[in-house]
Amino acid sequence: MFAISLIYMSVAERFRTYAKLIAAQGVLLMGIALLELQHINTVSLIFVISETLIFKTIVVPFLLFRIINRTGVYKVHNKALPGFYSLILALLALVLSIIMANTLVNQYIDTVYLSIALFTLFIGVLLVITHKLIFSHMIGFLIIENAVFMFSMAVGTEMTMLINIGILLDVFVSVLIISILINHIGSKFNKLEAENLNSLKN
Repeated sequence: MFAISLIYMSVAERFRTYAKLIAAQGVLLMGIALLELQHINTVSLIFVISETLIFKTIVVPFLLFRIINRTGVYKVHNKALPGFYSLILALLALVLSIIMANTLVNQYIDTVYLSIALFTLFIGVLLVITHKLIFSHMIGFLIIENAVFMFSMAVGTEMTMLINIGILLDVFVSVLIISILINHIGSKFNKLEAENLNSLKN
């Protein structure tokens, strides 16, 4: 289901759809963590639920919708890669992820989660490369830090501290990116095109 949400995200053209998919991924990540963590204490349980259900499912989508309403930009740039080609690249990325994960198979790595983690990383990079608006780039980075969570699951189903470290990185990156976009970039540029970042140097 998480992989399907990534494929859908790769071809979506409306930013509201991105925000809803980010929220759905938060729910899925919470379910994955609760099902797979074998030795989880109360503190870790609260931490995981707070990061996935509260932060990813509620706080981040709320901030994303706030950015959409504030900027009035609802669709991806008209020069973005067409959905058909994005779908082809996404499917190729999925196949490549499965191949790479199986070449790295060993007793300490969950191949399925590693495949999804790599696929998540590729989709995030794909959005950053093929889209011109800063909002799309931010969604790409949010997807990439979801990949960090999945990488943690791939190697740390019995190491809750590793999971927590990955989640802390999740929170830090998400807050940093969204804060910068809302407080600095969003107030300066209405269209939020990536090319405008060059003028921020002045």
